[in-house]
Amino acid sequence: MSDTPSPSTGHTWITRAETTADIPAVRAVVVAAFDTPAEADLVDALRSDPAWIDGLSVVTTGQDGELVGHALLTRCHIGDTPALCLAPVAVLPEHQKTGAGSAAIRAALAAAKDRGERFVTVLGHPAYYPRFGFSRASAYGIGIGIDVPDEAMMALALDAAHPLPGGTVRYAAPFGI
Repeated sequence: MSDTPSPSTGHTWITRAETTADIPAVRAVVVAAFDTPAEADLVDALRSDPAWIDGLSVVTTGQDGELVGHALLTRCHIGDTPALCLAPVAVLPEHQKTGAGSAAIRAALAAAKDRGERFVTVLGHPAYYPRFGFSRASAYGIGIGIDVPDEAMMALALDAAHPLPGGTVRYAAPFGI
């Protein structure tokens, strides 16, 4: 997909779509990035779900080819409108805060836009995701069927010509929501 220099750390990250050969390394990254293997199990379950979209599971590698980061976009819906869900995003702990996660997210969003996707949702840290253009989903009439802090549910229109639709976000079955 691209080489992405991180001005703050001096790292240059390579992003590309996940391949079958990457699956064990992606699992290792996701397991290392979270307190439990639940997110890694989610990624594994999504690979065999209809929500999976080839090319929207993006990995970040260093110049040496070591896989250090991952971002996943899968199909969800806002009401009846097709959208994407960004989750999970993971980076090996020793490479966090180096731009590896940001590179994967930017590459995944660009790939989605190139495919004609229009909308992305994320349930995440409200201080992190706005740098990618996400904003509070409730401002657009977008909600979620579970109790989460309002500022944590965010949405993004990939194409300004198509404003975000309102409605309740419906996730793929493996999310259990």
